[in-house]
Amino acid sequence: MTVPDLETSHSPEVLRSRVAELLAASRARSTRLTEAVDEADLVAQHSPLMSPLVWDLAHIGSQEELWLVRDVGGREPLRPEIDGLYDAFQHSRASRVELPLLTPSQTRTYVAEVRAKALDVLSSSPLSGRRLEEHGFAFGMIVQHEQQHDETMLATHQLRTGAPVLQAVAPPAGRALPRREVLVPGGGFTMGTDTEPWALDNERPAHTTHVDAFWIDTAPVTNGAYAEFVAAGGYDDRRWWSDAGWRHRTEAGLTAPQFWERDGGGSTGGTWHRSRFGHVEPLMLDEPVVHVCAHEADAYARWAGKRLPTEQEWEKAARFDPASGRSRRYPWGEEEPTPAHANLGQRHLQPAPVGAYPLGASALGVEQLMGDVWEWTSSGWHPYPGFEVFPYPEYSQVFFGGDYRVLRGGSFGTDPSAVRATFRNWDHPIRRQIFSGFRLARDASPADGA
Repeated sequence: MTVPDLETSHSPEVLRSRVAELLAASRARSTRLTEAVDEADLVAQHSPLMSPLVWDLAHIGSQEELWLVRDVGGREPLRPEIDGLYDAFQHSRASRVELPLLTPSQTRTYVAEVRAKALDVLSSSPLSGRRLEEHGFAFGMIVQHEQQHDETMLATHQLRTGAPVLQAVAPPAGRALPRREVLVPGGGFTMGTDTEPWALDNERPAHTTHVDAFWIDTAPVTNGAYAEFVAAGGYDDRRWWSDAGWRHRTEAGLTAPQFWERDGGGSTGGTWHRSRFGHVEPLMLDEPVVHVCAHEADAYARWAGKRLPTEQEWEKAARFDPASGRSRRYPWGEEEPTPAHANLGQRHLQPAPVGAYPLGASALGVEQLMGDVWEWTSSGWHPYPGFEVFPYPEYSQVFFGGDYRVLRGGSFGTDPSAVRATFRNWDHPIRRQIFSGFRLARDASPADGA
């Protein structure tokens, strides 16, 4: 289930029903992720990069209370004394385990009480008039917020040790791609959106952006291709790394993507395996590489004689339809994502092999732009021309600048309600506990017909 479009959300009752379904789906996922482990795992900190799972769950409830119960509904606070505990800006992830958090039982009771009141607010909201309520925006923001934290909790599950607790069916089979790369024509296109009802402030406003012609790979870089870079000594060759990347590679002791392990051959021989949600299994060579940081992606790109696409290039490859000259809602068109279009929603718990989603191709023939792995770009995190904060500066504005890199497209852990072709993600270039991969681009020349 995805966000409603403006054409189908004109009826308040239809929209209200759709919102209720999306709220229920996000809560069902949160419940699966937190009930899969015992209380000791819920309150433990599995990595200093991540919050305890019980903090994420209560934070989900806290944000729902702040925006839907108190703001939209104008209701009295349920637990005002815990606001500070679950304010992400007051406490670092590494310190949250030391806070006097609600117990798992108290947390479940709290989020259930908040949800009951939020649904009561939904039943009476006109879903129009006030900007925060127009087209159900506040409710959509909370749906997306919960699903984003569900993906964060899924990343925490990947970092925890112990027996597997999550299960999913295998992704569909891949296929040989008709082309390795496609030419994206130069010129302007519409980037961002003014019409997506639940788009967040950093996706707005729609504006014309020019990019020169370029080539982009039809699929993300695979494990097999990346293993060639590792085998060629790519991690030990200073030529391929930026100054910041080489410094991080050295300080962090990087030798391969996170969760890769050698089977019987020490550091230089043997077969690659990977650890995936408690399973140790042979590396699937035709799947997109995942759990690499931006510095690793940059180094691989230089080794391969290419580069990462800019954010503008990525969006043009994903949205531009040369036949109409318009930008699509999704790479394949206006139709909402289905299991035939993309690997989203924690359906498979791993990237799908390259070529698994021909129906998800963009108008230009670029595949797997949505789902599978978040794709690093070469762009920093900045606002669009004409950016306006809405509804609060801590979602986007406070993060602009710095060393953040933009990622696009979503991963297998991203819910369809929390991603679209205009959606922008960002993180520090050293991060790789997220479900991040990349694809390559290169400049076009006049000889290419650019």
